[in-house]
Amino acid sequence: MTVLKKWLKLRYSLKDKKLQWREANQHREDALKHAHALSEEALAAELKKKSEQLNHDIRLLKTQHNAELSMFKTKCKQDIKDYKQYLASLDQLKSSIQASYTHLPEAVAFTIHHHAKQLLNTMWEAEDIEQKMQHEMQLIRFMTTVHEDARLYLEGKSADNLPERTLDLIGRR
Repeated sequence: MTVLKKWLKLRYSLKDKKLQWREANQHREDALKHAHALSEEALAAELKKKSEQLNHDIRLLKTQHNAELSMFKTKCKQDIKDYKQYLASLDQLKSSIQASYTHLPEAVAFTIHHHAKQLLNTMWEAEDIEQKMQHEMQLIRFMTTVHEDARLYLEGKSADNLPERTLDLIGRR
């Protein structure tokens, strides 16, 4: 029984030392718990602040994106309107050729119209502004030549029964 008493005494002694240590260090443990709680609160506050900033930035980007998208849609609508006007002008050109050169086979008028349409598409699809301007000048020269040929023919100032200068421009391409 003495072994059991010694063992129990040792056990109680260890428990007392542990309790004394805990009592002696309770203020440090409380300070650590308090510091941990404060750091968690600071981290939560920082995360909330960053989350709010991120949400603000996202709203700002959405607003900016929507404005840019709206401007792009408006520009595209205007581009489509302009392209349709060009096509209508080319259709008038074809009608003008057919009215001026009634003896021409319809295929010639369609060929001239098709060539003008190709020039328009090349101009429209050009990425570089300088290339776009060059193609636009080609289209303008071509349409001016077609109208000039037709005018001269109708005024009787051209001996040709064909729009020769126009056909020359097509042949050069």
